[in-house]
Amino acid sequence: MSVQSAERPVAWADQAHHPSWAGLLLSRVLTFCWVEVAKIRHDRTELYTRAIQPALWLVIFGETFSRIKAIPLGNVPYLNFMAPGVIAQSALFVAIFYGIQIIWERDAGILTKLLATPTPTTALVAGKAFGAAIRGLMQAAVVLVLAAVLGVRLPLDPLLYLVAAVVIVLGAAFFSTLSLTIAGIVLKRDRLMGIGQAITMPLFFASNALYPVGVMPVWLQALSTINPLRYEIDALRGLLIGTPSNIPMDLLVLGLSCGVGIAASARLLRRLTA
Repeated sequence: MSVQSAERPVAWADQAHHPSWAGLLLSRVLTFCWVEVAKIRHDRTELYTRAIQPALWLVIFGETFSRIKAIPLGNVPYLNFMAPGVIAQSALFVAIFYGIQIIWERDAGILTKLLATPTPTTALVAGKAFGAAIRGLMQAAVVLVLAAVLGVRLPLDPLLYLVAAVVIVLGAAFFSTLSLTIAGIVLKRDRLMGIGQAITMPLFFASNALYPVGVMPVWLQALSTINPLRYEIDALRGLLIGTPSNIPMDLLVLGLSCGVGIAASARLLRRLTA
């Protein structure tokens, strides 16, 4: 009896459930994601101050072009057409400068400590990217409420909003990894700020945010085909205002872009601490 009782704990230990590698990776991603989201509690005014520029686009640009009727949209009011583009833009503006924060963490010594842990760099990047994406989603929600106040007719089906949230998160996650990739190349905040400002508006204008792809010059149409923001806006329009769109293709492009962005930024992240 004593021999059996001594052996039982060993048998139980052998049968203990150990988390899989995928489970551990997911838990690390969720942990870093939560850390990024929790930072909003310390400065909630960021959500409102960042909403000023998208609000100006909707109130001034949207209302003005609604009166001019210069862009052929059929029976779709211009403000309705423009609202999904501004929603995507608001998340883009949050994500595209996210690399500045990672450089600040490098300067404060935080990034070195994080990279010294057993956590895979991919999990670290993915967690931070999706954390930034959720912050962008919160920003987009503020703009969505503003669009409803201005009279944009939005659907009542909660499932559509759930899919729209996935679209916004994937799009913002890609642009945050793009910012992290640039940070791993330029290594300095001022350089990243300049590049971020230089590419933000071209990304916006080379999408279908303000006008349909069909009215663009041929060369701009070609550029828009490789712009993930175009696919994000296309999906949001189909979900929020019911215009024709290829949502499965849009989700595929955004998912692949996000995966490529995570892989690229993970390879370059350690250059910040070299």
